[in-house]
Amino acid sequence: MPRPDNPALIDTFGRVATDLRVSLTDKCNLRCTYCMPAEGLEWMPSADVLTDDELVLLLRIAVERLGITDIRLTGGEPLLRQGLEKIVERVAALEPRPRLSMTTNGIGLAKRAKSLADAGLDRINVSLDTVDRALFETITRRDRLSHVLAGMAAAREAGLDPVKVNAVLMRGLNEDQAVPLLKFCLAEGYHLRFIEQMPLDAQHGWNRGDMITAEEILGMLGEEFSLSPFPAARGGAPAERWLVDGGPGDVGVIASVTRPFCGACERTRLTADGAVRSCLFSNDETDLRALVRAGAREEEVADAWRATMWGKLAGHEINEAGFAQPIRPMSAIGG
Repeated sequence: MPRPDNPALIDTFGRVATDLRVSLTDKCNLRCTYCMPAEGLEWMPSADVLTDDELVLLLRIAVERLGITDIRLTGGEPLLRQGLEKIVERVAALEPRPRLSMTTNGIGLAKRAKSLADAGLDRINVSLDTVDRALFETITRRDRLSHVLAGMAAAREAGLDPVKVNAVLMRGLNEDQAVPLLKFCLAEGYHLRFIEQMPLDAQHGWNRGDMITAEEILGMLGEEFSLSPFPAARGGAPAERWLVDGGPGDVGVIASVTRPFCGACERTRLTADGAVRSCLFSNDETDLRALVRAGAREEEVADAWRATMWGKLAGHEINEAGFAQPIRPMSAIGG
């Protein structure tokens, strides 16, 4: 099917990508057991990472030519990117101004939340799988829970609302943390989102049987709280939301594996080394960095991006026979 003459990031299934997830670095200062080995990974060479100017150029093309309205900065750990506040300031100055958020592990956020908000960051997501200090150290291989909690409080104080919390539950490790996490988030005014563990670990050790499913999560929460469907339409949001005890607090579950939402997907992804991916689980990429460094015109870069998204598959195919886990781990793709 020939691609219509449409400037947006459309695909053959009628979806339009307006939400860009962009990785700033593949480096991370935690070693979460479900993401990477204890010794870490071999990070990409600095020369391969997009420079600030290359990054902002690609984001400007995305906003001005491709219809991107939402940009989320991810990693690895984006707080490890040098000059992050300046990058945020430059992206926030794009026209039309995109909504700008960031996903982080929260380490170092306490000292920088205000400067990031002042630079133009609108909202923040913090990854947190437990509020138990010993268990946090077991999961992340680092004793840094107090730093994460301080970062979340600082983000709230800086007006980076709503502060969202992303949690992954794993069988035999932290499956008993569903209720404590929700109680903590409700008390602090944070918005909790549970995410089914996905096959994106560097070790390729993901096992469906170890994954705590959305149904199990809702069952555990239902033993302590009354859950009712959130009244607002979900749209393209990845999380199914539930009012807790009638509201106003709510909880979300992102069931990427057992309840895929691919048909409503609005996302496109850019890795730290300038590769565009049409899907988190794609094994195909388009190298935009090479085009930029070769001096390609902006519309040529935009066309390459459009072509990548036009070829997007109907779904991630995790539940299909022959599914192949992406070669890049989550830390290299961006959340």
